[in-house]
Amino acid sequence: MRTYRWLLIAAAVSAAVACDRAPTTATTPPAAETPAATAPVSGIDLAGIDKSVKPGDDFDAYASGAWRRSAEIPADRSSTGTFLQVFEKAEQRTAELIQSLDKAKPAAGTDARRIADYYAAYMDEAGIEQRGLAPLQPRLDAIDAIASPADLSRHLGSTVRADTDPLNATNFATPNLFGVFVAQGLQDPEHNVATLMQGGLGLPDREYYLATDKTMAGYREKYQAYIASLLKLAGSDDAEAKAKAIFDLETRIAKAHASVVDSQDVHKANNPWDTAAFASKAPGIDWTAFFEGAGLADQKTVVAWQPEAIRKLSALVAEVPLQTWKDYLRFHALNDSAGLLPKAYADLSFDFYGKTLQGTPEQRERWKRAIGATNNALGDAVGKIYVDKYFPASSKAQVEEMVGNILAAFRERVDTLEWMTPETKQKAKAKAETMRVSVGYPENWRDYSSLEIRRDDPLGNRLRAEEAEYRHQIAKLGKTPDKGEWWMTPQTVNAVQLPLQNAMNFPAAILEAPFFDPKADAAANYGAIGAVIGHEISHGFDSTGAEFDAQGRLSNWWTPQDAAHFKAAADRLIAQYDAYEPLPGFHVSGKQTLGENIADVSGLAAAHAAYVKSLGGKPAPVIDGLTGDQRFFLAYAQAWRQKTRDEALRQQLIAGSHTPARYRAQTVRNIDAWYDAFEAKPGEQLYLAPEDRVRIW
Repeated sequence: MRTYRWLLIAAAVSAAVACDRAPTTATTPPAAETPAATAPVSGIDLAGIDKSVKPGDDFDAYASGAWRRSAEIPADRSSTGTFLQVFEKAEQRTAELIQSLDKAKPAAGTDARRIADYYAAYMDEAGIEQRGLAPLQPRLDAIDAIASPADLSRHLGSTVRADTDPLNATNFATPNLFGVFVAQGLQDPEHNVATLMQGGLGLPDREYYLATDKTMAGYREKYQAYIASLLKLAGSDDAEAKAKAIFDLETRIAKAHASVVDSQDVHKANNPWDTAAFASKAPGIDWTAFFEGAGLADQKTVVAWQPEAIRKLSALVAEVPLQTWKDYLRFHALNDSAGLLPKAYADLSFDFYGKTLQGTPEQRERWKRAIGATNNALGDAVGKIYVDKYFPASSKAQVEEMVGNILAAFRERVDTLEWMTPETKQKAKAKAETMRVSVGYPENWRDYSSLEIRRDDPLGNRLRAEEAEYRHQIAKLGKTPDKGEWWMTPQTVNAVQLPLQNAMNFPAAILEAPFFDPKADAAANYGAIGAVIGHEISHGFDSTGAEFDAQGRLSNWWTPQDAAHFKAAADRLIAQYDAYEPLPGFHVSGKQTLGENIADVSGLAAAHAAYVKSLGGKPAPVIDGLTGDQRFFLAYAQAWRQKTRDEALRQQLIAGSHTPARYRAQTVRNIDAWYDAFEAKPGEQLYLAPEDRVRIW
């Protein structure tokens, strides 16, 4: 499953619990009130506001403190908040659609039949118990048959999947030893190329193996015990000894990995290698056999995104005994498939990955996991019926209008930048003017006609779906890129900016209240979904997006003076976020989260400018005792309300590219209009002097 360069790492989200406490405004509103009979809906959760907190001290606590006191994280979730609230609505809708398909008994060979059968197979717990390890046996047999270094290299190639995505996503690694990303060349917009990326870890990130604190050491101890338990359950002899060897190998793999910060640097990644040169550039793997196994033997060039990691991983393939690799591959085959094996395997997996690493007490109900799995395997097929029922043309038109307004506001803000030269301004505006916006759903739907889905083979269904996705991706190699390609499904609660396509996707499922409500006041819509839109637009000009021109080509379109100013502003933003400490001893990494933070600051500013312009010079109405700007900023902060378990928060801080939601809500401290709206003053914790507020775009 891909993790996109979008608003949040996961849609881990919540139902807000109303509070009896009534809010008060931070400033005295204008005298003229909008008549109650004609007033639009404010779109603000008034009961969630905590009036005992000064907005200038902690705007997140002011906007959502009362909600947070009474909100409870569901037992099957690692966090709760606005995203979960919207996600659960989409999940319930999707469940009703899928379950109704099964009752309708659709014809064989149709997407409706594939959806129904995939879901039914996943739900067949009795059949899964009865079949035991038999569905995985062909994969285990293939591992047992490895008898030479060439066999190992070919097998490692056969495990490669299209499950990394460094540019549309913040997904720089795969559980397999290597992953592949297929998209247009960094400097060749006319042809798709394959990019090879690092992988091979069972823990979330290299730091889980290398960090020296007690918490991480505890995770390592429990992970090694989990490896042994899983092997023992599957009948392996000497499970403890094998687990230690596997863990030691993964530790060496972790030491080979590039960090998240290094992986984000697109210039370090621009390494197109001739496939014939891999043997000399990264000796150890039999690359001829590897590329044959991966279906890439006919490619003349493959990009090495993390070249030093690829060299070190290749060397490990030659250095580590063959039997250790076979034990490692057997464990990963079991681990990867545990959720679709008998309950004992699934429980072991959840106990470690869910309870230990995420702090989640209970596993999600089977039907919820089945819905998620069906969406992963047949996303476009499900998405098509989703938008037919739940996404009206009127909402699509209204959101498209908002996108146009915010893009226009962004272009106008470029004109006001005193530090930027006319030459760079012209190129920035050209990029914004040609940015492709897709709202709701793709123009072209995926063809699943060649994908075999069987009602009695849940694990096989998933493995075939993953392989089909990989074959779909590598079939694009050498061809002209599709600039309108979507990288997520309509039923996904998120949004994405695509730097290589100079495009954005806003799926239907996120275009729901409280992000977007066609009946709500413009201030709330611009503060919530408008800031989402502004965020994605700004990704085209963040620390990565600014490296790409209007054609999606990696290109230096900045003057040296402009680039120096951009870097100076980015460094100030890094320092601002470095100061946040969500957990004792764990600070936000301003550098690791820089792209997302730039998009938050610039996107919020552009959304506010578009909101003000939408008023047409007229004063905003006062609704529920709140001025227009107050509603705008409250809607923004409440969109980011979240309550997260410490274990999940720690994982985000270590491995993620996003700042925790609580601090994203504090982005307002960089926006001048927020100070006027809430009378934030010097001495308050969020207050920044005008010269210290970061303004990048």
